[in-house]
Order: sequence, then C-alpha cells, then structure tokens
Amino acid sequence: MPITDTNFIEQMTAKQNEKLAALMQQMDKAGRVHNKLAVVILAAGLGKRMKNPEKPKVMFELCGKPMIQYVVELALKIQAERIIPIVGHRRELVIDFLTDLLPSLPSPTEGGSDETPAGSEDVSNAVFNFAIQAEQLGTGHAVMQTEEYLSDFDGEVLILSGDVPLLKFETIQELVNEHFDNNNSATLLTTEFKNPFGYGRIVRDEHGNFDRIVEEKDCSDEQKKIQEINDAIYIVNSKLLFNALKQITPNNNQKEYYLTDIFHYIPKEKIGTLITEDELEVTGVNSVEQLQEMENILKSRNPKNCE
Repeated sequence: MPITDTNFIEQMTAKQNEKLAALMQQMDKAGRVHNKLAVVILAAGLGKRMKNPEKPKVMFELCGKPMIQYVVELALKIQAERIIPIVGHRRELVIDFLTDLLPSLPSPTEGGSDETPAGSEDVSNAVFNFAIQAEQLGTGHAVMQTEEYLSDFDGEVLILSGDVPLLKFETIQELVNEHFDNNNSATLLTTEFKNPFGYGRIVRDEHGNFDRIVEEKDCSDEQKKIQEINDAIYIVNSKLLFNALKQITPNNNQKEYYLTDIFHYIPKEKIGTLITEDELEVTGVNSVEQLQEMENILKSRNPKNCE
C-alpha cells in the first residue's frame, strides 16, 4: 500500500490522536489539570465577626500566613490559565500583599484594565487580574465583576473562597476530573457534616442526583436532617456561568445576588457533585475564635503544620 494512500494516512492519524488523548488523560489523572481553567477567588468580604474592621477577612493569618495566600497557592498549583481574586473591603491591603508575593501581578485601577498582563514563569504562566467589588451585594454580584476578564475565555471557571484556606490540591484535582470526565456544565463540592446547622443542604432527587440547594433558614424539618452541605466551591462552564448570572435577582431579605441561584438556570442533568469527607478542609473562617480553633486542630494533627 503506497504511503500516500489517504485511508492509510487517516487511519494512522486517528491512531496517533487516540494515543495522544489517552496520554493526556493519564497526565490529567497524574496531576495536570485541564488548561482551559480559570480560577475566581472570593476575597471581598468584610468579616464582621473578625473584630477588626480595618483588616480584610482573607488577610487574617492561619499559622502565620494570610488565608488568601493558601488559596492563591492552590490556584497556582492546579495550573489555572487565569486567576482572578475579587477584592473589596480594604482591597489595597490584599492587592499590596499579593503583588509583593507575586511580583508579576498587575496593580489594578478602580475601573479595571483593558490590558491582560501575563504572569511569569514562576507563577505557572497564569494571567492575573484583580476584580473589584466596590459594593458588597452578595456572592453572585462578586462573580459578576470578573466577566470583563473572562469575556473572551472559553473554558471552565473554578470558584474558590478566600476564607477556606485548607482545601487540598487532591480534592480540587478530583473535582476538576469529575467535571471534565462527565462533561458536566457545573460541578459542586459537597461534604457530609456531623452538625450541618447553618449550612445550605444538598437536596437530591429519587435517583440520588443533585436537585437543589436549600439554605438553612428555608429548610423544612425533614431537610434539616440532611447532613450533606454545600461547600460553596464550584466549577462551572464560563458561558453558562455568566448567562445564569444575568438572570439572578436580589429578590430576597438581604437584597443580595446569591451565587447559588445560578443553579436554577443550568439543566439539572448537567450538574454533578463530588462528596468529600474532611470537614476541616472545606470549613470557612467566620470569626477569630474559629480561626484559632482551626489552627489548634492543625497543630494537634501534626505539630509541624504550623512551623
């Protein structure tokens, strides 16, 4: 058979592509995360119970390191293509800290920037931008502020919380794999808590699939018995994310845009979940007492954790 035979070339190309796809899948499982991934970090909160209104909540330290640093380092480790911290209250403190931590970060203006600065080699070539939430109008409103930096991005958006410092790389890797392997439009991280009081519950249908999130204040007596909670860590297709954000409203007692409302506008059959077991890694810090308790637990597990 001549080497110029079209069928032969097509067959060989198909085989090579199959081998390449299998290799890339193995590399993904081994630690490489899909490169069409942007990370958005919620870091604009005041943190009223932190007892220091002059300090952004994400700048409070756990084992001598600001909480936001843990989350940014995680975003870098998963090799995200873009990383966007959303800053608000005393944002200059967060911006200055991260700019010093990663010298390649841009210094944003109040209205954002038309330029897209590239990160350097030592930050995994990630592109950084700071989105500014000038008014605290809810988590959904916060993510809306990132659209100008992701309008040309055709990929998936991983949403992390700047006050959840102990989230593990392995957990996020599993979440990303779950999302891509099942071709989900959105995937939520959930955990079964021994005491789920105060958290939004994951309600499932008769087949065990995701149905909806019900906040504590809206739970029926039966729903309050559910121990699986929403960790507020999601990966969502970028186009569907911003389409859904355009449809949510602040028609609630707090007059805020809730990020959880986006799941009303994404087909349920395309929403997946990953359940984790470690409560500590997905716990958000809301008070100085909780922060100290978290540090004490870390030290009790291994005294070297805080060295």
